[in-house]
Amino acid sequence: MPAAYAAGPAATPSDSLPSVTLEELSVTAVKQRSILREQPVAATLLTGAQLDELNVVTIKGISDVVPNFYIPDYGSRITSTIYVRGLGARMDQPAVGLSVDNVPFLNKDCYDFDIADIVSVDMLRGPQSTLYGRNTMGGQINVTTLSPMRYQGWRLNTEIGTGGNFKLSTGWYHKFHPDFAFAAVGSFTASRGFFTNEYNGRKIDRERLVNLRLKQDWRVTRSTYLQNALSANFLRQGGYPYEFKETGQISYNDTCFYHRLMLNDGLTVRHNGEKVYLTSITSWQYIDDNMTLDQDFLPEPYFTLTQKKREHAFTEDFVVKGREAVGPWTWLAGAFAFYKHLDMHAPVTFLDSGIRELIENHVNQANPLYPIRWNSRDFKLNSDFTIPTWGLAVYHESKLDFDRWRFSAGLRLDYERASMNYHSHCDTGYTIYHDYGSGEETYANVPIKIDDRGDLKRDFLTLLPKFTAMYELDNGSNIYVNIAKGYKAGGYNTQMFSDVLQQRLMTMMGVGSRYEVEDIVAYKPESSWNYEAGAHFNFAGGKLMLDLAAFYIDCRNQQLTMFPDGTTTGRIMTNAGKTRSLGAEVTMLVKPFNRMTINASYGYTNAKFRDFFNGKEQFKGNWLPYVPKNTVFLQGLYSFPGDTPWLKLITFDVNLRATGDICWNEQNTERQDMYLLLGAAATFTCSRCEFQLWGRNLTATQYKTFYFLSMGNAFFQRGVPRQIGLTFRMNF
Repeated sequence: MPAAYAAGPAATPSDSLPSVTLEELSVTAVKQRSILREQPVAATLLTGAQLDELNVVTIKGISDVVPNFYIPDYGSRITSTIYVRGLGARMDQPAVGLSVDNVPFLNKDCYDFDIADIVSVDMLRGPQSTLYGRNTMGGQINVTTLSPMRYQGWRLNTEIGTGGNFKLSTGWYHKFHPDFAFAAVGSFTASRGFFTNEYNGRKIDRERLVNLRLKQDWRVTRSTYLQNALSANFLRQGGYPYEFKETGQISYNDTCFYHRLMLNDGLTVRHNGEKVYLTSITSWQYIDDNMTLDQDFLPEPYFTLTQKKREHAFTEDFVVKGREAVGPWTWLAGAFAFYKHLDMHAPVTFLDSGIRELIENHVNQANPLYPIRWNSRDFKLNSDFTIPTWGLAVYHESKLDFDRWRFSAGLRLDYERASMNYHSHCDTGYTIYHDYGSGEETYANVPIKIDDRGDLKRDFLTLLPKFTAMYELDNGSNIYVNIAKGYKAGGYNTQMFSDVLQQRLMTMMGVGSRYEVEDIVAYKPESSWNYEAGAHFNFAGGKLMLDLAAFYIDCRNQQLTMFPDGTTTGRIMTNAGKTRSLGAEVTMLVKPFNRMTINASYGYTNAKFRDFFNGKEQFKGNWLPYVPKNTVFLQGLYSFPGDTPWLKLITFDVNLRATGDICWNEQNTERQDMYLLLGAAATFTCSRCEFQLWGRNLTATQYKTFYFLSMGNAFFQRGVPRQIGLTFRMNF
């Protein structure tokens, strides 16, 4: 939506925060002009007040609010798939970057968490690779939380809702000195869940989430500012309410959960020199998580997967920006470095039904006179990985202003080294029997010991240019064009190793297919050229604000997650030859009179394969899977003063979100038609607090958010049903 997307006339505690002279140290302010609508980019700015109206505390909550921006809610919080303009990633490298208080999140498994006291969310669409680097070919999200320099005191937010939902956050903001302030914010989220496993009658998607954030702002000298933000996130969650298409039931026998500990620290230092601004953004992230699931999602005991990760990541972004224009010229330059180290343990445990139907039956059908039986009814295929990745980049952007014309050109040189050390091992065995027809006797005992090790390395080097031109109209309006190259790094897919190891085992028994490890797990970088034309219009003194954008994206080697044929359970990452995406976006704010505000956005994406042959089928002309063709958001806000001294304002909000249709597979044989979700809220604002009664999916629309195959079986996840809740906010 445009920056014009306003909260409407309703005042909330966030609106009354006092302003201060200390500039917010956000990555957006460092790298771009502060007002997004004055730039040649399709961008949405959402303020804390607007997020409060929608009762949003995660980036998933702005799905569809931003045009052509879609985050399906499925699985667990490890699943943070984002689709923008036909670009997205279900596994491994994200297509959209995320920074919170200048901390860049390199692992999209960490994207989904609650964030208390948000001041703003900037969502820049289209490639942002020149300034923000790797894995921002779909866009960049910058989240800024409340500064203790801006507000002092206590803030309280509590929520209760259907599904046993409960949220509580409290923050203490204090200025110890005119130049030094500190904030401590904690939050707790609990949910009983919405979906029941019919196998045991228990709720699947229950969760407990604890967040802590410590934020410090310090004016060291008149020209040097420092901000440090440290956060911790502790999650215990069920998950994976997948419905078997054949029965329409969610029913499986083995335990599923996702546990996560996440720590992040970001230090931003800015020095205002006589001729340049110098900014250093240093960050560290740590994730320790465990995803355990019933990988077949059936009532029978086939197999389970455990994926335990520990990852450290370090980044340094150093930015130099000219303080004053040299004639019509302004400039910015920077250098970026990162290193991340991932250790992963990912065993697949074969259980009784899996051993019988996937191994024993295959072998016995091939050689019925000498049937086999496994020595135990469970065994593990173990996979251990060490994955270090590092990269360096330098970038520059120059801008020229001539009267009403603004031109800019940028270039980034990006180098990355991806490595993988793997250890696949298994220690099990089986017995061969001789079948006489009238009986059988032991023929041989066969031990199976697999101990495969290897090292893989790949280097990636690319240039990422960007060119823009903008013409300023009257009343702050403008029209623009931009051309930019997007880039998403290549790497290694660990999720196929269990199938590689399974086929290695079957090959030893004479019935498997041998995989070459590097061929099956490595994937190439994805790149694209984005061509965009757009405009930002202001009419009637700001009572009508309109943003338009049209785009065409030519993508090469698009990274796709696919399901191998047969009874495998892995997910293979492959590169489609050529794809293209074209579409348009419209966002609008209208204030027909003082008490009413209407916000609207519409995004259309036409994303298809231009050339993709997977070895068996040609998908040319088919729709790209998981990408919604349409996103719609419509919101009406009406407010009026309260009639009592303690009630200042009453605001009514009615909103509608629409998504779809969505093709679920490359063949386009499975799809979700467009669905509508109706929401509403009534907010009662007092001098220091407010009460909000809200509802989501009030019409109880039934829809699907995900589709996948496991062992050749099809599964869906249902969308969240009707929700009703009450939120209370207070400043004191």
